[in-house]
Amino acid sequence: MAAPKKGRRSPGGQGRPGRVLALILIAMVALIGGMFASGDTTPRLGIDLAGGTSFTLEAKNEPGKPNAINKTNMDTAVGIMDRRVNGLGVSESEVQTQGAKHIIVNIPKGTNAKQARQQVGTTAKLGFRPVLTSAPGVKSPEPKPSASVGDKDKAKDKDDKSKDDKTKPSGSPSATASPQGRAVTDALKANPAVDPSASAKDGKAGSDKKKDPKAPTPTPAPGDVAALQKQLAALDCSTPASRAKASEAAAAAKASDPIVACKTDGSAKEILGPVAVEGTGVDKASAVIDTQQGKGWIVQLKFTKDGAKKFADVTGKLATQQPPQNQFAIVLDGEVVSDPSVTSSIAGGQAEISGGFTQETSRDLANVLSYGALPLSFDVVNETTVSPALGGEQLRAGLIAGAIGLILVVIYLVAYYRGLALVALASLLVSAILTYTIMVLLGIALGFALNLPAVCGAIVAIGITADSFIVYFERIRDEIREGRSLRPAVERGWPRARRTILVSDFVSFLAAAVLFVVTVGKVQGFAFTLGLTTLLDVVVVFFFTKPLMTILARRKFFASGHPWSGLDPKRLGVKPPLRASRRPAAPVDPKEA
Repeated sequence: MAAPKKGRRSPGGQGRPGRVLALILIAMVALIGGMFASGDTTPRLGIDLAGGTSFTLEAKNEPGKPNAINKTNMDTAVGIMDRRVNGLGVSESEVQTQGAKHIIVNIPKGTNAKQARQQVGTTAKLGFRPVLTSAPGVKSPEPKPSASVGDKDKAKDKDDKSKDDKTKPSGSPSATASPQGRAVTDALKANPAVDPSASAKDGKAGSDKKKDPKAPTPTPAPGDVAALQKQLAALDCSTPASRAKASEAAAAAKASDPIVACKTDGSAKEILGPVAVEGTGVDKASAVIDTQQGKGWIVQLKFTKDGAKKFADVTGKLATQQPPQNQFAIVLDGEVVSDPSVTSSIAGGQAEISGGFTQETSRDLANVLSYGALPLSFDVVNETTVSPALGGEQLRAGLIAGAIGLILVVIYLVAYYRGLALVALASLLVSAILTYTIMVLLGIALGFALNLPAVCGAIVAIGITADSFIVYFERIRDEIREGRSLRPAVERGWPRARRTILVSDFVSFLAAAVLFVVTVGKVQGFAFTLGLTTLLDVVVVFFFTKPLMTILARRKFFASGHPWSGLDPKRLGVKPPLRASRRPAAPVDPKEA
């Protein structure tokens, strides 16, 4: 007995179109639900539509480097600044050069402009310095005349050490070895020329001359321990103004000189030795969650070959010291960003800093370590607020033009394709919903901002999507013109239409990808939107338009070729099939001759 024949799957690989439609509808519901769950239902807007802040940075000539301001260093600085404020390049924060020594930074509204300004404006070189001594950030009380310098320093060091041991939180940042093989790369080189305990032996006091309180405090020369101790006692890190003054003085010091610096939060002040590892020695830093040992958020570092060697030498020396001299300070722009402790020598070029981090603080530190060492120093010379009025007018004009174009497309589809126009309009609606929700979610997750060129890309995508439907409809109509009924016409026309649609969309996506890679600024917004909508066109045609046509081909309205279905055989010029060749009729009653 012959086995029953199995049902043949359609050429499009959609034997059950109802399941495919259900799949894309579930995806749409999930995206819409995620959008509403996020609490943000509107896309982020770029600086030209929402306004924002624009500021200008001017490169400074550094002592001993008269030719530092050149195109190479400026381009390097732009690249670092762009990565600082722009992440993946789609949040529409713009960083570009203007002239020979200026950089323009545009921060759109909705982005933390203050934080971005701090990240961009923090342009001094990054360095790792050993901690020689530490004290609370408030100004120390004046010493009593009867107390000698050595006794006062000994008592103060003892009290500070006791206080630090009692109050230091268990989650304070510390440098440790990673489970993958000595995670912490190497601490800092202790400074043999500056020993805080030497002040008690030397008993040297600083000059008693009165100084102008407004003048910046000069950095003591190496070995001038008493002056460093006096400067530490006089330093007040409790206010932003005093911290700014201290960081300015510390940033002006040479890398080979010890400095007195404040922590960024003003909680402590420290005497730091010479720079042991330059910021350029850090190759990469990233913030990750430690799931193996439960440390929470940590910062992983990877050093260059030269930086790894220096960091290994330093950590080996710091590990033998007592707190706080077993700590190294990460100093940026004269302020201590972090001061983790070292428990053992770390080699191998990889390290981690752990303890007490949140997601935000770990990412900020990783950002500083990755992009902190700029080749130039900059000053913010101008800062302005950008109004969205002009961009709003252009957006309204663009939306009006897009609406007029969409109306004309709809009129054409209805007049020419009639019932098939409903399929095209439903597909355009699905594409619009997917595009909108994805843009909103990308704004939340990646900082994507919609600017005027991006809106233009979305409007252009309407034509690309409509063109895909027209290609498929014409293939179906061609099959009907050849005398086939609707159901086989839908299946036979799909492979040919599919190839044409994929080739067309590939060309559009390739153009968008090239634009995104080789351009900067707002043109990237156009390229990103065009590429996104092109991918969505493929998804909609394959998972919505094709299965919907398969289902409608089974309905009498379309299958019978109703005049308003858009598939009327008479309107398409289909001729009735010819009969088989007729034989000449023989005479019924042939006459005899």
